[in-house]
Amino acid sequence: MRRLVPLACLLTAGCQSYAPAPLDPRPAVLKVPDVRALSAAAATIERPYLKPVVIDLAGPLDGNAIATLAVLNNPDLKALRERAGVTDAQVFSAHLLPDPTLNLGVSKVLTGPDPLMDLIGALALDLNALRTRGVQVAQAKAAADQVRLDLAWSEWQTAGAARLQAVRVVALTRALALAEATRDSARSLLDRNLRAAGRGDVAGDPVQTARLAAADAENKLQTVRNDLNTATFELTRLLGLPPATALRLAPAPDPAGALDAATLFAVAQANRTDLRALEAGYASQEATVRKAIMDQFPTLGLTSTVNRDTAGNLIVGPAIDFTLPLWNRNRGGIAIERATRQALKAEYDARLFQTRAEIAAAVAGIGVARAQRDTVLRDLPAAERFATRSRNAADRGDLARSTADTAEQALRDKRILLAQAEQAIAEQGIALELLTGTLREGWTK
Repeated sequence: MRRLVPLACLLTAGCQSYAPAPLDPRPAVLKVPDVRALSAAAATIERPYLKPVVIDLAGPLDGNAIATLAVLNNPDLKALRERAGVTDAQVFSAHLLPDPTLNLGVSKVLTGPDPLMDLIGALALDLNALRTRGVQVAQAKAAADQVRLDLAWSEWQTAGAARLQAVRVVALTRALALAEATRDSARSLLDRNLRAAGRGDVAGDPVQTARLAAADAENKLQTVRNDLNTATFELTRLLGLPPATALRLAPAPDPAGALDAATLFAVAQANRTDLRALEAGYASQEATVRKAIMDQFPTLGLTSTVNRDTAGNLIVGPAIDFTLPLWNRNRGGIAIERATRQALKAEYDARLFQTRAEIAAAVAGIGVARAQRDTVLRDLPAAERFATRSRNAADRGDLARSTADTAEQALRDKRILLAQAEQAIAEQGIALELLTGTLREGWTK
């Protein structure tokens, strides 16, 4: 026993101690991030779709700055990056060798001539764990690769979602100004009709028409305000900023040039990290299937026993234990893992099919929005000239003010259509980048 105590102390010297880490039940207070720290991280960020940038919340933020801020500061991405450390720990665990098992026993003779105590010691090693160690390491590495690729895809999607919200905020801010002008014009027309009706100059029908137009303009203005409020708060959430943070945003560029759905699908196959993640998951499952096949063979355990009996005889001998593959032979486990592998293959094929369909839909949507924009741009100069001449004539008294108001409203309607078309083009362009897994600059490479 005097020898065993120092040995036990030596073996436990490298053990780790437990330290509790309780959760904080109080909600985290969202603070304005350290702009200097963000700028330092943004200047050294390593992502293929981001360029180093200086973060300045007071200046106009372009798409690259929005995406960089989302990748660095989004709370969900921070949690996913912490979760990725679990798979690294699993890879470390798979590399470790199994610990041997030591059994010690002693028994005393109560009656009989033998004066000694019976001592027995056994040292056992799980050989089956050594046999499957290689495939377990391969499975853990593939699973870790899948988690890292999924994290990269989540970062890409979050960056794109933030850029989409920024486009909506810019477009809705522009639409809000047009909606306010429409509301003011409708109110002015209603006031004039009410005064004219009070003098008896007009009948009730024009007043009712003006009242309906004013109510419709007010409803549209409130809708735009609500949409802008929703998009603004969603943008600050994605960027990890307090809801009241004021941001200046730059407009998104137009995805110029002809777009071919087949070419973009090939780009997506080469660049989308979610497809690489599915491939890594499939490789991990392949290793799992291989391990299940190996588990059908007998499991081996080696034990070396040293025994001193009560008569003083010293006995040394090895022992091997293994299972007999008579009925089970891990057939259930093999069937489950093979079915799981087939399900992963079907999921991969479904993701490819979905990617192809979504890219085709986005390309078609950009074509429709471009046609609408071109039509509005073609008719806009004539509408501007007509509205200007109508207002000048109304100011001279040669034309009714209601006619000039109608011409200006027709011009605002065309500008609203133009803003909607440009918003659709910008959003579909970002959606295509998300679907292809790369920026539009990489579509032609």
